[in-house]
Amino acid sequence: MAEPSLATIVVAYGSERELPQTLAALRAQLEPGDDLVVVDNASADASAEIARAAGARVIELERNVGFAGGCRAGAEATTAPLLFFCNPDCEVAPGTLSALRAAATLKPRWGAWQALVTLPGGREVNTSGGITHWLGMGWAGAYGASVDAVEPELHEVSFASGAALMVRREAWEEVDGFDAAYFMYCEDLDLSLRLRLAGWGVGIAPQARVEHAYDFDKGSYKWFLLERNRWWTVIGAYPGPLLLALLPALLGAELALLAVAARGGWLPEKLRAQAAVLRSLPWALRRRRRVQRTRRAGGEQALVGALSPALDSPFLGPVAELGPVRALQAGYWAFARRVVGGAHG
Repeated sequence: MAEPSLATIVVAYGSERELPQTLAALRAQLEPGDDLVVVDNASADASAEIARAAGARVIELERNVGFAGGCRAGAEATTAPLLFFCNPDCEVAPGTLSALRAAATLKPRWGAWQALVTLPGGREVNTSGGITHWLGMGWAGAYGASVDAVEPELHEVSFASGAALMVRREAWEEVDGFDAAYFMYCEDLDLSLRLRLAGWGVGIAPQARVEHAYDFDKGSYKWFLLERNRWWTVIGAYPGPLLLALLPALLGAELALLAVAARGGWLPEKLRAQAAVLRSLPWALRRRRRVQRTRRAGGEQALVGALSPALDSPFLGPVAELGPVRALQAGYWAFARRVVGGAHG
């Protein structure tokens, strides 16, 4: 059986230094019928010219619409049944596209799956699949661990990283892909949860490898986007019984996060995020209705099963390690799951 064709989509923004190596590695792995698209987010440098010289089809946008919007523009410009989104600064190992493409046939109900993303050098994990806490926070799974510790076979993950992400077009169109309003951050977590709600699986193909230098600290504006987008995801994707059961904890956590933000130096961004969520609430509720209409049998249970009881992100500092905090999280999550289970009993 012939493997499906794919469109590789790279969103560039000031990426002239990284593009030549990334595009050369991708072009070497394309099959007849594949497409290589670079969406240039109104770069001020020579990204578009370099992409054309490397043989890519270039879409030049008039303004920077972010990663999510750029990916949507690339997807809309192609017809391939598989969409591979790849960061412009990834080093793509030989055989990666083949391994990702094969997963489409081996896992026909997966809507999205990622490559194993490693740190530079390829010996340590950047992400082996994202982890999603029930508060809506997500982080890179197995960060810093040895790649040898990653299960080598295809397996499911809570959410698939957008750094090296394959999405089945059928699934992308069913749930309407990334939400451009997110601009950047959390769009991959949001998409993964919405896919689960719609009955699709989300996984990783560990034999596909890309290297990606990762730095969590990218300025205070990142915290604004993370917190705003987290709430949009919770409001949109969480089934009604789950959202109601978690609402007291979600609101209580806001007080704790204000203290964490003040200590971390990003309190203004946290307050801006809260204000942005409140202003956008009518839109977020309309979006929720659209998202919930995609729900399929078993989707609610799949989404709940993808959430973690422990806030053990390595990027949140010592608050995640406090024993009482961990016990409280686990206890409340157990309560919420019982409520959700009873609602569907």
